[in-house]
Amino acid sequence: MSPKVETGEPKKTMSLTTWILISLAAGIVVGIICSVAVPEGSPVDTYVIEGVFYVCGQWFIRLMQMLVVPLVFCSIVCGAASMSDPKLLGKVGLGTILMYLCTTALAVIIAILLAQLTSPGVGLDMASIVQVEPKATSTDQTMADMLINIVPTNIVAAMNSGAMLQIIFFALILGFILGRLGKKVATVNRFFTQFNAVMMYMIGLILKVAPLGIFCLIARTFANLGLTGILPMVKFIGTVYLGLFVQLLIVYMVILFLFTRLNPFHFLRKMLPVMLFAFSTSSSNATIPLNMETLEKKIGVDEKVASFTIPLGATINMDGTAIMQGAAVIFISQAFGIDLSFTALLTVVITAVTASIGTAGVPGVGTIMLAMVFESVGLPAEGVAMIMGIDRLLDMGRTAINVTGDAVVTTCMAKVSGMLDAGVFRNNDYAAVSEEDLVESETDEPAGIADFTAEGDPTEIGEQGDPDKFTDIEVPHKQK
Repeated sequence: MSPKVETGEPKKTMSLTTWILISLAAGIVVGIICSVAVPEGSPVDTYVIEGVFYVCGQWFIRLMQMLVVPLVFCSIVCGAASMSDPKLLGKVGLGTILMYLCTTALAVIIAILLAQLTSPGVGLDMASIVQVEPKATSTDQTMADMLINIVPTNIVAAMNSGAMLQIIFFALILGFILGRLGKKVATVNRFFTQFNAVMMYMIGLILKVAPLGIFCLIARTFANLGLTGILPMVKFIGTVYLGLFVQLLIVYMVILFLFTRLNPFHFLRKMLPVMLFAFSTSSSNATIPLNMETLEKKIGVDEKVASFTIPLGATINMDGTAIMQGAAVIFISQAFGIDLSFTALLTVVITAVTASIGTAGVPGVGTIMLAMVFESVGLPAEGVAMIMGIDRLLDMGRTAINVTGDAVVTTCMAKVSGMLDAGVFRNNDYAAVSEEDLVESETDEPAGIADFTAEGDPTEIGEQGDPDKFTDIEVPHKQK
């Protein structure tokens, strides 16, 4: 009997996304079967549905909640520190950041309005499964109270109570100061950079148990709801994609025309390969090289502008994600029968916009950020798990919108700064981006996450801090 020959090729395994989709489908099937075949109060209902499924699902929810405060705090500190470098905040930099934040705010507002019209959560009676009382401080406070409460009196108490706007406010100020001081606070900068890497790694570990957690949560949900729970989820997906199309075809195209006077449809046709690549990979970071190459060779944007605005946009411009978050807030509030006031909705807009500043392009972070948005207005974390199950279907579309938004803002800023070649834009025969441009790039992550300053020796206390890249930092390897 001849020995088996080892080929040396790694065994193909299913991705985490595939497992999550399988767990979602299995949870729906098992839940619907249980709703029909398992009587209420039976041993299966008591020990399996309300026992094993409930406990395992709650464990997963608590794991996600455990990460919200430290991850949000560290990521926003790092993001704000990277943007406080004076070299980044020139004419182009400041304008780019403002446009990114404004389009994100518009995206959240559009999503909330559309979700109010379509009412995706109506008919999904989650209140009968999970009893939740909304936070009075989040949903009943006046506009003046909300504005006053943004500034914390005790940041430790704010972290303990999960007051997300207060945490974000403090993190933004701290990050800006760290970036301005530069090398004088290199140790503190290094701590937040490395602790943020630790949190990213922890997300990867928790996501490994996501399929089990999602299966238990979905199975218990549909065991109580039956077939009535499917239509609202389909309506939610449709609402999100409707919002994505509105953002793409109305908001982006109007902004592009107003700033550049270029043909928006011509722009879309040239950007189509980038959008399809982003849709298929669901990764803004992976699309950075192709997006930059397309803007330079097919749109006519100067390399100096594109090399700054595109990596920055991959870090702070999350319009597609913001649309999902805005629609999810309405969907879950309707499903749980929670009425959100105008002040609470404004809190959602502010939270989603500020959270986008430090959100890294790492799988799983969007889910934690959604949990943060829910926490800001007192919505239950169980809703996050429901959306996480269908997140892959949404992720493809919102990534395509994210990278298109980066390209639109980049083109506008290039036009404003006189660094846009309109002749290249109008030239239909100009060399298209080749397949070689899709090959693996050295760009690991967007510029601005850990690049606090430029290389140099530490200064003495009292001197003005110069930028320092902290090249001696040992950053943990990213999970594949």
